[in-house]
Formats: sequence, structure tokens, C-alpha cells
Amino acid sequence: MQNIPINSESNSNVDAADSLSVEDLWGICWRGRWIVIGATLLFALSAVAYALLATKWYRADVVMTISSTKTADSLAGQLGSLGGLASLAGISVGGGSTSEPIAVLRSREFTRSFIEQRQLLPVLFSSEWDSRGGRWVAADPGEWPDIRDAVKFFDEDVRTIQEDKKTGLITLSVQWTDATVAADWANKMVDAVNDLMRRRALQEAEFNVSFLQRELASSNVIALQQSLGRLLDSEMQKLMLARGKRDFAFRVIDRAEVPKWRFRPKRVQIVLLGALLGFALSIFSLLLRHGLVGRRRRQIPTNN
Repeated sequence: MQNIPINSESNSNVDAADSLSVEDLWGICWRGRWIVIGATLLFALSAVAYALLATKWYRADVVMTISSTKTADSLAGQLGSLGGLASLAGISVGGGSTSEPIAVLRSREFTRSFIEQRQLLPVLFSSEWDSRGGRWVAADPGEWPDIRDAVKFFDEDVRTIQEDKKTGLITLSVQWTDATVAADWANKMVDAVNDLMRRRALQEAEFNVSFLQRELASSNVIALQQSLGRLLDSEMQKLMLARGKRDFAFRVIDRAEVPKWRFRPKRVQIVLLGALLGFALSIFSLLLRHGLVGRRRRQIPTNN
């Protein structure tokens, strides 16, 4: 019965030792202020060194919009039910989906073609390429990067595409360590998509024109001849549009210019984050040490 007050008193002492007031926290931090200052400065200086030595990346932007297809769309409305007949024959009388150029720009096939035509594999993986010897550094061919690695790297780290649904503006951004190369790639990619879409439209229109001309020559029904004639006019317009329009898929609003300032690393943010990390870790270490010391003191038996 006499041990009960002693145990309750010891438990209250443990609870009092485990709970810290604001004044206690301030006292712990003040006593360890030089540790806090030293750790904060150390992390901040390390962040400064990283920010100064890290590779500079630049971003070039191309602002554009989808080219208009009003001519084909208006003709599709005029044809009415005949448009379905043309679709069965494999002839598209509409302007096509407005999202198709964006899908082509994002596609792995287009990215692969862009990289292969310009032989960018050694450029994208320059750290693994021996420019003097003209070969990969790794001795094992299994460790050499291939086109699949290049396409993945290009999609994740080099190119980004943003589409504003309200304004219809599309921004193609290219990030690279060379400002001139970043701007050149951005402009070349838009030009390449326009050329690709133009060639596809030319092939489709030429095929449709040839088909319609044969059908028109073999038909004796006047109404059908008139309908086929309107379809033929549509395909001829597409043919002329594809041949003469430079911005076939994308109409460029603002071409990419060589950026003057780096996009990353963001030095100020890195230094602030480093200083904050050093400050937080130092405070945590002081509180941890205080808790360990207090626990050891409570575990030491006292001789009454």
C-alpha cells in the first residue's frame, strides 16, 4: 500500500519530463543555437555550390493554333447525306479532327522519326558517347542506349505540350542545355509536323481525285454526276490547299527564339530549400538529443 504513492509520483514525473512547453523548446534551441546556425549555413553553402555547378537548362516555346478547315467543313454540310456515301467509299469530306495534329506531335512514331532523321541519339546521351572515338563508352552493347531510350527521355525531359482549351492556343516547349539547340528543335518539330500532315493530305487527296474521276466517267446518272462533281471539287480544293499552305496543321503565332535566361536550376529556390532543410534537421537533432538525454536520466536509479 505504501508503494502506490511512490509509483504515482514517478509516473507524474515521467509525464512532466516528456511534455515540453514553448519555453522549453525555445531554451533547447537557444542552447544549441550554434549547431542550428552551423547546420543552416552548411546546407545553404552546399546548395549554393550545387546551384552554381549544376548544368544549365534553357526552354524555348512555340505558340501556335490549329489551322482552319472551314472550306472542307462547309462543303461537308452542303453535301448532306452524300457525305455518308463518300465516307463508305473511303473519302473524307470533313476537315478531320482538330486534335489529330496534337496527337501526331505527341506520338512516339513522330518522335522516333525526328530523332532518327537528325541523328540525335549521341546528343541526347552525350555523357555515354565518346565523340572522339565515335562510339559508346560502355563496352557491353547491351548497355548502349537505343531509340526507345531516346524517345522516352525526349518525352519526359525534353518536350512538353500544353493546350489551352479556352483560347485554343497550343504551346510546344523544348528544354535543353544549349539555348540555340532548344529553339531550333522547337521550330523544327512544328515544321516537321506540318510537312508530315501535308504529305498525308496530298496522298489522300490525290487518291480520292483519281477515284472520283473514274467514277464520274463511268456514271450516266445526272444527279450522281453532280454529286460526284461536288466531291471532286472538294478534293481538288484539299489538293491545292495541301500544296500551297505552309502552316498546314499548325498556324504558328510566335516562333521560338533563343532564350537568354536559363530555365533551371532555379538557384534562389535551391538555396532557400537547402537552408530550410539544414535548419529543420538541426532542430530535429537537438530535440532528439534532448529526448535521449532525458530518457537516460530517468533510467538511472537514485539512492534515497
